[in-house]
Amino acid sequence: MSQEIEALQSALRQFAAAREWEQFHSPKNLAAALSVEAAELLEHFQWLSEEQSRNLPPDKREQVAEELADVLLYLLQIADKLGIDPLDAARRKMQRNAMKYPVELARGSMRKYTEL
Repeated sequence: MSQEIEALQSALRQFAAAREWEQFHSPKNLAAALSVEAAELLEHFQWLSEEQSRNLPPDKREQVAEELADVLLYLLQIADKLGIDPLDAARRKMQRNAMKYPVELARGSMRKYTEL
């Protein structure tokens, strides 16, 4: 696992311990909180055009960065609680996706792998 990921996870553990929040940080509760934060991220893009979503003004971009951070921090906490290396899991998932979505079938298509 990356030293930076481990350092973030350690800082998150210390942050929660100082506030006695570990009792609330079950994987289930963290996953629910992650879902809420993902919805808050999505809210920033609601009603924007494709072009607007690609060209956020600086203040909106900073708000999106805050929500991205929340999502990342909850993901790291869940991974920590379950002993999952998130970088390894992501690499393995990308390998599986490459097999599900071969370039020659998936290029330019938004179809699910079962429909290619």
